[in-house]
Amino acid sequence: MPEDLPKQITAYCEPWSLRAGDPITLFASSHTPGPTTLSLVRIHCGDPTSYGPGFDEEVVPSDLPTDLVLTEQEIRAGSSIIVDLHGVEASTSVALDLWFMATQPTEPQTVAWIETTKGSLVIAMIDGVVTADLMGQLTPLRSRPLEKGRWYHLGFEVDLSEGVATATVATNPSPSPGRDLMEPEPSPVTFRVPRGDRAFVCLVLGGSPDGGNLDGRIASPSLRADDVALSWDLTREMHGQRMIDISGHGRDGLLRQLPARGVTGPNWNGDHQRWSDAPDQWNAVHFHKDDLYDCAWQPTAHFVVPAELASGIYAFRLQGASDRGAVGEVDRVPFFVRPARDAATNEVALLLSSATYLAYANHRMLVEGADFIDKKSRLRPEHEYLREHGEVGLSMYEKHPDGSGVMFSSRRRPVLHLRPGADGWNFTPDTDINAFLEHLAVGHDVLGDEDLHADGIEALAPYRVLVTCTHPEYWSTRMLDALERWQRDGGRLLYLGGNGFYWRVAFSDEWPGAMELRRAEDGVRNWQTGNGENYHAFTGEYGGMWRRNGRAPNELVGIGFAAQGFARASHYDVNEASRSGRTAWIWDGVDDDNGRIGTSGLGGGAAGQELDRYDTRLGSPRHAVVLASATEFGPDMVRTKEEFEGSVVYLTPDPYVRADVVFYETPNGGAVFSVGSISWFGALARNGFDNDIARMTANVVRRFADPEPFEAPELSE
Repeated sequence: MPEDLPKQITAYCEPWSLRAGDPITLFASSHTPGPTTLSLVRIHCGDPTSYGPGFDEEVVPSDLPTDLVLTEQEIRAGSSIIVDLHGVEASTSVALDLWFMATQPTEPQTVAWIETTKGSLVIAMIDGVVTADLMGQLTPLRSRPLEKGRWYHLGFEVDLSEGVATATVATNPSPSPGRDLMEPEPSPVTFRVPRGDRAFVCLVLGGSPDGGNLDGRIASPSLRADDVALSWDLTREMHGQRMIDISGHGRDGLLRQLPARGVTGPNWNGDHQRWSDAPDQWNAVHFHKDDLYDCAWQPTAHFVVPAELASGIYAFRLQGASDRGAVGEVDRVPFFVRPARDAATNEVALLLSSATYLAYANHRMLVEGADFIDKKSRLRPEHEYLREHGEVGLSMYEKHPDGSGVMFSSRRRPVLHLRPGADGWNFTPDTDINAFLEHLAVGHDVLGDEDLHADGIEALAPYRVLVTCTHPEYWSTRMLDALERWQRDGGRLLYLGGNGFYWRVAFSDEWPGAMELRRAEDGVRNWQTGNGENYHAFTGEYGGMWRRNGRAPNELVGIGFAAQGFARASHYDVNEASRSGRTAWIWDGVDDDNGRIGTSGLGGGAAGQELDRYDTRLGSPRHAVVLASATEFGPDMVRTKEEFEGSVVYLTPDPYVRADVVFYETPNGGAVFSVGSISWFGALARNGFDNDIARMTANVVRRFADPEPFEAPELSE
């Protein structure tokens, strides 16, 4: 696509990972409708930069429709809850009762909407003042603007026979007597309304049928129509899509676009921290105008992956026409194919970090900047698109406009960073590792994190060797349990990255394709969870770092996150003692540069971006051999936040700022090789995989694929 033309085509597929023989669906849109060519490609390497082996894709014959005409498909972000009220009628009275909190009270937004056959009742905020709009008649319900982040109780009743509405907006005392001095006593507001009966259509909480979504929370909603009293409990089925009607009338609400649950309500007093211990204190839901779970586009193409298709990284390639007679815009939508259920597998598997891809999905760090990285003035088309199209949703590295952290991410939307070459983190570097394994010709399959979560140990059982990608940061409990069990059964793991196994995440079958993250209690993070909100809604598990949950990555892979810095990368110094004894084979054919390896690569060396360190205090096995260490970094490379126990003091050099390459044996003939750096991939890919880092890594892959068991070292007295 010509660089001066803006990106027009966006797309996503469902699912991201599947077995050969299973179906997949493509959803595509173009801001400039027109003809598009669709094809299936296999991505051997998606890295177009000069330090790698070069972009490499192969067209795969398929029965996909070749010629398409794309139209523009709308994205309607913003969460809400809708209740179908057809069949509910009232002739004498209607009453709405709920608690609400505004987190952006000065923005125009809808708190609740009741639709009837004779018009609507809308509770909204206009210039910070809560207002009732009853069939076009606007009435302020409170004289003063609402206070941001404060709970208010709304009681609203309409006498249909007399044509009178009465509303009261009140609040509980806050922890601050000073703030309460400025809070007036509530007084009822009464006004005339049209008389007559009503037949109801729907109730919408947190928005309207057409938008106007709320930034804020709602708790304990109820609605009465004559003698029919409906009441909903937001503490039930916390993981699901329903708001449960506890009145017995079966009028459950449906949550749209994944608003946040497991959040504190008006009754929370700090006595409990886990929502399952006192659910009535977490009887709320938090809505955002930019929540996005599912674009719900019309399908562009359905495709059944041929059962004989080899496992690998594939993509739907969409190529638009150009009015200049040249090649038009090309958009690639990757997906991952596992072997068919009854097919033989290879001995080696590459675990693609799809949970990390979800966490970073549509991040705007290069557009807006971040604490550890400056924003860029020249951006790739994918990042430029994010600058102009906020409707595609945020990553878990952003905050919503009301300041709350983004706790949910979904693949049911265009994810602009899951594109070959779109980003220097995560997916594109991971394709370099895929290309390296293909270069070795050992034979390997691919699978994604969600496959490991869904299938558990069965996803790993066919494989002797598992290779991670550059940044396997996000792990669910089921994923971690499966990996630990597989290792105990003799599995052999190559951890070829850094900052891995760091954050706990959760999935729910009720929200397929979505992931939840609570950034609780310490850690390197762009936001932190609110008070009393450290437990996942999907599972009830405590969130945050695995290290704080008693499962430091050091225990699983021998090293753990130690430092980050992005100015430049460095080399490793070889531990000469490791060249003999039980690790001598790792160094076969590996020539060092005056005791150094990885002296060139992306950013200048093999150790950079984010580093992991060997540390027995955190559970690193004592029998592990440290093969090499990197310690020479610039002042930007600083230890992680959780490594400080008091005031920050920058030591020079800091002994905690270190990347370590380690090897050790595990039960039943297994072993672990960990490299301690995200930048390893850049040195690995240098010079067509003809370099010291590549030779070292190749030695490990080939030995790990050899069925000969590793022997545990003799224990010293």
